[in-house]
Amino acid sequence: MAVLPVLTYPHPLLKQVSQPVAKVTDAVRAFIRDLEETMRCGPPSAGIAAPQVGRLERIVLIDVSMKPNIPHHGRVVLINPEIVEQSGKTKGREGCLSVPDFIGNVVRAKKTSIRALDESGAERIYHMEGYEARAAQHEMDHLDGKLFLDRLVSRRHDLFPRRREPDTE
Repeated sequence: MAVLPVLTYPHPLLKQVSQPVAKVTDAVRAFIRDLEETMRCGPPSAGIAAPQVGRLERIVLIDVSMKPNIPHHGRVVLINPEIVEQSGKTKGREGCLSVPDFIGNVVRAKKTSIRALDESGAERIYHMEGYEARAAQHEMDHLDGKLFLDRLVSRRHDLFPRRREPDTE
C-alpha cells in the first residue's frame, strides 16, 4: 500500500470529469487500498475520491464512523456511483483535502439513495442520510470536476479560513 499525493486547488485535474470503471479488477482493488491509506494518513477526513489523487476514474471512499451517534454504513467504496433518489435540503459546513485552507457552507440533500458497484463488482444500493449522505455527495462531486467551492451558498458569507492549531516547537 502507498500514500498518494493529494492534489490541491487549483490543480486542473480537479476540474475534470472522471471516466467510469470498466471492470473491478485486482488493480482497481489495490488502488482502493492506496486511496484508503491516503485518506487515513492525512488530516481527519470523511472521504476521498480518485480524482483527488490524480486518477480520473469514478471511485469514491467514505467512512463517517468517526462521528458518534449518527447512522452510517461504516467504510463504503462506491464505484461508478449515481444518485437514484434524493430528498430534503440542508445547509452544512464542509471541508476538503483538496482545499486545505478553507471550509464553507453548502446545501445538500438530506437523504440519498446511491447505486454503485462495491469492491467485489456487485451492484448495490445505499440509502444514506445526514452526514453520511453529505459526505457521499461531496465526494461524488469530485467525479464531475466539482469542489465544494462551486456549491457555496455565498462566497462572501459562507467561505471561512480553516483554523489551524499553532505550531508547538
